[in-house]
Amino acid sequence: MYVHALYRKYFQKSKIFLYPLLDIKRGTKIVPSETYLGWNESYTPEDMKLICVYNTTTSDYEQFEKTVLLKHTRISDYIKVNDKKCIITFDFSDLKEDWFHFVNGKYSQINVNLKRKIIGFFDESTGNYIYVYSYLFPEKFFARYAEILDVPVELLKSVGELCDKPDLDKEKLVIVVANLQNSNILE
Repeated sequence: MYVHALYRKYFQKSKIFLYPLLDIKRGTKIVPSETYLGWNESYTPEDMKLICVYNTTTSDYEQFEKTVLLKHTRISDYIKVNDKKCIITFDFSDLKEDWFHFVNGKYSQINVNLKRKIIGFFDESTGNYIYVYSYLFPEKFFARYAEILDVPVELLKSVGELCDKPDLDKEKLVIVVANLQNSNILE
């Protein structure tokens, strides 16, 4: 694989860099429709929570919820929005330093073992793989990105990163749920 052009469109950084750290097998049919770092006034990025919105109408969802999501070691909240959607929040407070590297767009400074987990989530034959790899290990790609951008390599080396930091407005879930109390399902 080769980086041919810049990825210019915004993408949910939480879905690319944090969701893989949940160790939920790649290729499963059940994935969050969206992921976030904040939710209204309930959570901010400083709370170190990954907020995942799931579509509950797929045929395999209920079984996946029982066997994987609700038994997950990082689960902190479960909120049923309606008959079609639920929100599950995962706690990353044990990875404080790496969480803040992520929030500040310092992807290359994330712990190497976590970087391996992230990159291992992506199939090497997909286009996403090479981009994510270049964001996590930018030193191997400074020359290529400099060529694409037509800038000196030293400029990119001085910045140190090849991917912009998360846009906290776009990484914030804005949804009102009538009853924001935790569901008894976690007890």
